[in-house]
Amino acid sequence: MDQKGRVELEAKKRSLLGSKVKHLRREGWVPGVMYGHGFEAIPLQIDRYDLRQVLSQVGGSQLINIKVDGANEPEFALLREVQRDVITRELLHVDFYRVMMTETITTEIPLLTMGESPVAEQKEGILLYGVSEIEVECLPGDLVDALEVDLSELTEIGQAILVGDLAVPSGISILTDPDEVIARLVPLEEVELEAPEAEVEEELIVTEEGEEIEVISEAKARGAGEAAEDEIRDYM
Repeated sequence: MDQKGRVELEAKKRSLLGSKVKHLRREGWVPGVMYGHGFEAIPLQIDRYDLRQVLSQVGGSQLINIKVDGANEPEFALLREVQRDVITRELLHVDFYRVMMTETITTEIPLLTMGESPVAEQKEGILLYGVSEIEVECLPGDLVDALEVDLSELTEIGQAILVGDLAVPSGISILTDPDEVIARLVPLEEVELEAPEAEVEEELIVTEEGEEIEVISEAKARGAGEAAEDEIRDYM
């Protein structure tokens, strides 16, 4: 943690790309990339143990203080994507979106439910849940880890907590529709207790042996909040 309580992560610039990154993984490194608006993408390698520790502490709305070996100053970034082996769940690759502390960003903040509705607790009604995160716009320094939702406020059948009911810290603007439902208390008779089994379609992903490709495009960077300067294709 730095002086402001932000999680710190050390990284090194990597020169191995494409299929060669398998050698890094065997040596305990996880390949990654850091990109951002007006920022040249940097291929990175991070110690697997250190990355696991960080991933256990942060989500997509928490700033990470990334110290790149050889750089004069640390970079502030958001976690954007984590790739894992579908079978072993081992870390394969990680993406970071570098932010400017003076520029607003668009991201999601998770909602943390707390408390208990007395009606639901007494089994006089059932809680139905809606959105579990909201889209916001703010400066990176104004981000919070999560927003709390107090379910004890639901004391009567028919009551609901909407996105518009949330109290957010100053500096954060909610972009999600204020009429979106977070939690609603409904009568027992309105809930179908036995729903038919849904058909589950299994998808088999087959890749050519040894081929590992990482693509960072303008669309991906825009999804992170800002458009990248050029399309970036980097072989893992």
